[in-house]
Amino acid sequence: MGVEVRQRGTTGWISHNGALTHSTARDQQSRRRGVCYSGAVGTPCSPGTEISPNAVNVVNIVQINYAFDASLDDPGALLARYSTLTGWSEALAAAGAGRVTVVQRFHRNARVSQNGIEYTFFGDGAKGRARPWRCPSGLRRALLDASADIVHVNGLNFPVQTWRLRRMLPPSTAIVLQDHGGIRFRDGRWPHRFTLPKLVRRRAMKAADGFLFVAPEHADPWQRIRCIVSSQKVYQVLEASTTMKPMPRDAARQISGMWGKPAVLWVGRLDANKDPLTVLDGFEQSLAHLPEASLTMIYGTDELLSAVRERVGASPTLRERVRLVGSVPHDSIAAFQSGADVFVLGSHFEAGGYALIEASACSTPAVVTNIPTFRIVTAEGSLGALWNPGDAAGCARALIDVSRQDATTLRARIGEHFDRALSWPAVGRRAMAIYQEVVAHRRCVAAVA
Repeated sequence: MGVEVRQRGTTGWISHNGALTHSTARDQQSRRRGVCYSGAVGTPCSPGTEISPNAVNVVNIVQINYAFDASLDDPGALLARYSTLTGWSEALAAAGAGRVTVVQRFHRNARVSQNGIEYTFFGDGAKGRARPWRCPSGLRRALLDASADIVHVNGLNFPVQTWRLRRMLPPSTAIVLQDHGGIRFRDGRWPHRFTLPKLVRRRAMKAADGFLFVAPEHADPWQRIRCIVSSQKVYQVLEASTTMKPMPRDAARQISGMWGKPAVLWVGRLDANKDPLTVLDGFEQSLAHLPEASLTMIYGTDELLSAVRERVGASPTLRERVRLVGSVPHDSIAAFQSGADVFVLGSHFEAGGYALIEASACSTPAVVTNIPTFRIVTAEGSLGALWNPGDAAGCARALIDVSRQDATTLRARIGEHFDRALSWPAVGRRAMAIYQEVVAHRRCVAAVA
């Protein structure tokens, strides 16, 4: 148990069993003396008694997804598209959970069993934005049937639904909310898309026992606007992984057409946040030291495609070295990632970093921006190189530095890091450890209430 290095005057970050909790100085002193966690329902916790959350047997887990996709009217099609939803659930089961149930907002009520996971679809009569003050009967029945030890809600933009959950569930059942980057803050200001009054949102979000973020820094704006308070814990865990596997290099290059020394790969939207123009500037500068390099760009959206084409067309060097591929089927991405020598992105913000995780799954070194999510995925840049967003010269230096490292050794280290920290089994183990701690604390609170 110790204090995290980031301090803010009388407040700071406390680390306890893997949790990062923003706390007052008084909280820090009390936590140093011991935290009261109980694994036994109905057993009072005496102050200062610390009981390991490992004693808690988290059996029943319910994951709720309030997101609604009007284009999907078949449960099987939804599960095929929502690979993060299914992957997270199966990782929990593999990590030792007993019963895992997913409750998904949908056009109608339905039930599907797949790979040992029970999927319950509930209709609420609304075809677009959820009606937060309503509680569909399908949702209520699913929760009663599941007898959950913990309920995991995807997204932080469902505060009223979370508040209603707290009133529907037994006092000993814990609730965690997982951030998926659906809400962006500008200069720490209250987001305009928040339609609920501030006091209502703050009160509703107090129903959660804990919050999951890919990087703890992503919790900062929520704490500044007091939607997460000092009594609620913040945990770091990836929001997803991938089942992508690396391919033999020669076969991957033949399929993908990757070429160059090094062969640099971009996979991401062509938008201002991903910042392809800065990456192009940096790549062009690196060519003075890497004259045989190439850059292949895969993108699903093309807001800046005209600007990218203009930038490439204006440079004789880039015209020879940059290939704009556009969109490719996801099952073809492994060939590009495996055929690349370096993966590059210029993002100013990332919630999950899916493309970077896929690059790591294929043991491809990364030259990416120095932002919280990328620091987590790259082990603080030790498995590639980090550069500051918007800094083309920094991007060029990073490309040159990584290209001069021993590729075999670096790829081996990335593969080991992926298996240990980024894979679905690793995510499942981390999530289960978090659930155990949250449930232990919730049971203690319920017992003494």
